[in-house]
Amino acid sequence: MLQEIILAGFGGQGVMSMGQLLAYAGLEENKYVSWIPSYGPEMRGGTANCSVTISDKEVSSPIITEPNTLIVLNRPSLEKFEKDMQPGGWLLLNSSLIDLEPQRQDVNVFKIPSVDIASEKLNNSRVANMIILGAYIQLIGAVSLESVVKALKKVLPEYRHDLLPLNRQALELGIELARKVL
Repeated sequence: MLQEIILAGFGGQGVMSMGQLLAYAGLEENKYVSWIPSYGPEMRGGTANCSVTISDKEVSSPIITEPNTLIVLNRPSLEKFEKDMQPGGWLLLNSSLIDLEPQRQDVNVFKIPSVDIASEKLNNSRVANMIILGAYIQLIGAVSLESVVKALKKVLPEYRHDLLPLNRQALELGIELARKVL
């Protein structure tokens, strides 16, 4: 198993946290991982993306030029990274903020109105990224829900551990959404 993932969106949407969670979850499962962040000129509101590799074998290079999974939270990220995807890969997108149809016909697309769902079902739009991450867990299976929950305890500062149940709910909601398409 080799997962080469690019996660992208605006600063403040939790893109880096999602990448860290995947990397830590892979470590929890004794997999080989890499995480490379990339920030735009501004932190909140600027572009942000990261590359994550999760593998059962050693990773020869952490640089990802053709991801087999792309998770995008905003339109500029879709426009920038969609063309680079491997054929047959998975494109997960936040349809609450992306009004553009993907151009690729040779990839699997899963649209999730994650901001709308997070606001309506969990009363907190800030966990929209966790809904998409939950869908990834279900669709790809590179890491387990339990490993991601353990990783949350490392990524979230201790004073934010009161948010662990909410984040788990969001992950589970994403898993349920993805089960409907499988």
